[in-house]
Amino acid sequence: MKEKVEHIVNWIKDYAEQNKKTSLVMGVSGGIDSSVVSTLSAMTGLKTIPIVMSIKNKDMLALEHAWWLEEKFSNVSKRVVNLEKIFHEFENASKYLGADSEHAFANSRSRLRMMMLYQVATSTNGLVVGTGNKVEDFGVGFYTKYGDGGVDISPIADLYKSEVYHLAEHLDISKKIMSAPPTDGLWEDGRTDEQQLGYSYDDLERA
Repeated sequence: MKEKVEHIVNWIKDYAEQNKKTSLVMGVSGGIDSSVVSTLSAMTGLKTIPIVMSIKNKDMLALEHAWWLEEKFSNVSKRVVNLEKIFHEFENASKYLGADSEHAFANSRSRLRMMMLYQVATSTNGLVVGTGNKVEDFGVGFYTKYGDGGVDISPIADLYKSEVYHLAEHLDISKKIMSAPPTDGLWEDGRTDEQQLGYSYDDLERA
């Protein structure tokens, strides 16, 4: 795990330096993937901006992780923003047009978050750092186009979900985050990733 961490941290740092970028920006959801990616980013020593974005949900695990990062790393500057009012206006306009698909609204939440990440990244000469792993994003395509799929780099794209958990343990990520059921946080009913996929991550990884 130590070698994996060093490899990924150096890769992120080298990529940023080669492209003359000075900050790393990522969404923090309270999930295992974003927790690992934000921690690896912080370890580069570059200015790291984890952003907690709430839309109809307040994830205390995300807030706790952002606080933990800021206390642990002097180069971390967290941001917390409520996008509820913006999304509410979008929701009203969509319903006026008769475009009230629940699935579409879930994807639109992801795209709104992406817009905020790029607003901050462009304003701070930064990169948007993706949190997708080898199983869900790059294996079965479980992501939102132009949403959480809209990123500049994906540091854990070559890692299976099980490897992400091993890294999290090595990085001393909160046990509460490690034991929480993975979810994209885009649905009002709080459905998990595995409920949406119809398979467990262990099954998908074996496949």
